[in-house]
Amino acid sequence: MAHEPVNFSELRGVRYLHLGSEWIQGAMRLNSPNSIELEYAEQMMGWLLFLEPSINFEVLQLGLGTGTLSKFCHHLNNDIQVSAVEINPAVIVASKVMFDLPIESDRMTVIQDDALAYVKNSKNYKTKDVIQVDLYDGSASGPALSSLDFYKGCANTLKDTGVITVNLFGRHSSFKENINNICEAFEDRVLLFPEVHDCNVVAIAFKGPPLKVSWKDLNARANDITKRWGLPASKWVRGIKKVNARQDSCLAI
Repeated sequence: MAHEPVNFSELRGVRYLHLGSEWIQGAMRLNSPNSIELEYAEQMMGWLLFLEPSINFEVLQLGLGTGTLSKFCHHLNNDIQVSAVEINPAVIVASKVMFDLPIESDRMTVIQDDALAYVKNSKNYKTKDVIQVDLYDGSASGPALSSLDFYKGCANTLKDTGVITVNLFGRHSSFKENINNICEAFEDRVLLFPEVHDCNVVAIAFKGPPLKVSWKDLNARANDITKRWGLPASKWVRGIKKVNARQDSCLAI
């Protein structure tokens, strides 16, 4: 199977990944390689508002890119297990050589596979607490996988209680299809973050018992996330409240 070529650029202290086009597939600030450079990628960590990574906690990344999210999750604590699925072997090599992904760690597993095949494999069902989906090809015209079959596979791969975040392209024709399929797979338990640079819109969906939390408590959790991991979580809370209907008195989904 032919894969898209991997190339790089650097500007003002930031290294970028490209897949045979000018579209940015990920970024790393050279003097802060373990931080998250892009705002949408920060939002992909929004599951931290609802789940505490503890012993036996497992995160799955679909679409490795620069490895930014996998690397950040790996550094959340010393117990978390991170798996990443990437179809392009050159991207896997680049994530290690050019973007400092700790592939040798016993808490990091990188698998060369098709993401759809992975989530449809019953051996992987109910194994992950969190799934982060960032699947784009070189054209970056919309997610490479967007079918109901794919999102149902993601739901099956989550444990009985779990959260998925998905990077979508808000101004592309694929956006509505993706939202509809995520909503069907996750029983309409879906929230959106505000659109950020390059039209990225992150969706977050929930599996498990109904969730109801006061904005006060959610802001307290956000402050804790900022203190522990340096992420702009209070901005996430404001954004979720602003762009999602019927969430005025508390967050209920």
